[in-house]
Amino acid sequence: MHRPSVVLSRLAACLALALSPLAVDAATCSNTSAGFEAWKAEFARTAQRAGVQQAGLNALAQARYASSTIAADRNQKSFRYSLQKFMEVRGSATIVAQGKKRKARNAEFFAALERTYGVPAGVLIAIHGMETAFGSYMGDSQVVSAIVTLTFDCRRSDFFAPHAIGALKLVDLGSVTTATLGAKHGELGHTQFLPGNALTYGQDWNRDGRVDFYDLGDAMASTAHYLRQKGWQPGRGYQEGEVNFKVLKEWNAATVYQQSLAIMGRQIDSP
Repeated sequence: MHRPSVVLSRLAACLALALSPLAVDAATCSNTSAGFEAWKAEFARTAQRAGVQQAGLNALAQARYASSTIAADRNQKSFRYSLQKFMEVRGSATIVAQGKKRKARNAEFFAALERTYGVPAGVLIAIHGMETAFGSYMGDSQVVSAIVTLTFDCRRSDFFAPHAIGALKLVDLGSVTTATLGAKHGELGHTQFLPGNALTYGQDWNRDGRVDFYDLGDAMASTAHYLRQKGWQPGRGYQEGEVNFKVLKEWNAATVYQQSLAIMGRQIDSP
């Protein structure tokens, strides 16, 4: 049985700064690529004040404006789908069928996760299937460039700024590089953590001294840890109206996503 190590001391030292409010000059943001290089130089000062070291600052300097990320951010459809349509588009039947097999093949692994964090296998497997089709596609966008671009963009600068700082600190820690690929919004690894959350909730499940979101054990343990820290109550239900359902909102804000996780998780865990 694996036991998660305490998150690395260097990682722990970064947590308070990573997600604290940042003094970013909102006047310099833009809804186009205009001014991106000048903004990066300005944001570098914010990053330095937040504790980002030279490797992270170099990554910021190398970041490119991610036009494909902006296009994806402007065209999100999940919130507009009905539950039935959302589950159809996401391939829920396939996720459940494959999820049952994965749980059976790795029964002790998922049992150990539940003993440690209190989160049942069905929920974790459903997240894994929904986010990356069980790791088969973890994204084609450079994480640092994507998250820095979203911070520069005026639409949600304040939300993404702590995650940009998180990404740069992950570069300092050696967990990601400027070449690391993730989703369009800079999400990492098997279950698509935003960088600030990766920095805060990452777990070194395999005890190799490094939190790696592209390692299945680290990613699933980090996901379970995140849910537990967000209020998951072991042994309690997670269907609509039950105490743990509201925790699913902490993972994704779309109601249809939360409902789908609950339904698929129950189906995966059923005999």
